Amino acid sequence: MQDFYYELPVPIEFGIGKINKIPEIIEKFQFKRGLLISTPSLVKNGTAEKMMKLSKGKIKEIFSDIQPNPTLQNTDNCANILREKAYDFAVALGGGSILDCAKVACYVATTDFLTKEFFYNKKPIQHPSIPLIAIPTTSGTASEITSVSVLTDPEKGIKRPLASSYFYPKYALIDPELTVSCPPSVTATSGIDVLAHALEAFYNKRHQPYTDMMAEKAAQLVFDHLLTAFHEPNNLEARSNMSFASVTAGLAFNLTQTAAAHACSYPLTQDYNIPHGEACAFTLAAFWRLNSQSDDEKVRERLQSFSQRLGFTNADDLANRIDEMKKEMGFRMTLEDVGVTSEKQLDQLVKKSFAPNMLNNPVEMDPSSLKQLYESL
Repeated sequence: MQDFYYELPVPIEFGIGKINKIPEIIEKFQFKRGLLISTPSLVKNGTAEKMMKLSKGKIKEIFSDIQPNPTLQNTDNCANILREKAYDFAVALGGGSILDCAKVACYVATTDFLTKEFFYNKKPIQHPSIPLIAIPTTSGTASEITSVSVLTDPEKGIKRPLASSYFYPKYALIDPELTVSCPPSVTATSGIDVLAHALEAFYNKRHQPYTDMMAEKAAQLVFDHLLTAFHEPNNLEARSNMSFASVTAGLAFNLTQTAAAHACSYPLTQDYNIPHGEACAFTLAAFWRLNSQSDDEKVRERLQSFSQRLGFTNADDLANRIDEMKKEMGFRMTLEDVGVTSEKQLDQLVKKSFAPNMLNNPVEMDPSSLKQLYESL
């Protein structure tokens, strides 16, 4: 039996209508003055205002100046408000970008430094953050239960994860009804990100028994429900199952971290403006095929058995299904589709794909093998 260690310090409350429990949660922790961190679209459609009313006056204002791929500056701006107004809690309401920004901002606000000092490891992350209630409105990143945030420094063209146990939210409130308003494109990209989390957690070098179980459950849910949620936005059963898949995959990759497909996604998003989930999906099937043909017999057997338990003939059949789903949801499939049309661009893409999580892949990658994988797409 494999030795393992598993920890998750975030309470998870899941269910339709759970957003109405906000006043109870605020009261439970005896919070006094809070900031709502959200998106312009949720401000516009009234969801943010509803949240403020639910808080019974405890949430004092809204911050919504955050890009789809949150920047160091977005995070500093949010931290400045938390710091200057001396807020004792925050609520993050939105997709992964909102939650990622909020988690880091809640820490930065407790210091006298800028986000870049922590992003570039110049300063240690060494004490608790301002408490954060995390409420996702997409089924994708599971940032509401993880210790990881992905930020971007547009000045240097760098996008990468930043992680600390002090980034864990105080409470995760997951209400699938909040995802119904997601447009099909967001449902598709966030949903395929869930599958990337699940598959990468399973084949990850850091995998362990509990993460394996949750990765498998999450993957099965995505294969069963993503296309229904994509084609039938108001199907609450499909939405609920995708929300469940998202948090379940989060319980897996929070411990293992992500791997090669995510590493390759960062330059695709930063340099070619491919949405995060679609960028992860670009190499997801290719890495599943590659890893299922590993020289390590245990790795091969694990991926083949996993694929068969999910109802596929073999690992290659599972990878083919990923490609079919991508095509059905209108994803880009080739290098030319994503805008990589020259040898120079490809070489740069390869070079920028070696983020630290590439090391979590069971098949060791080098520039030559990664270029070959990209050329197969």
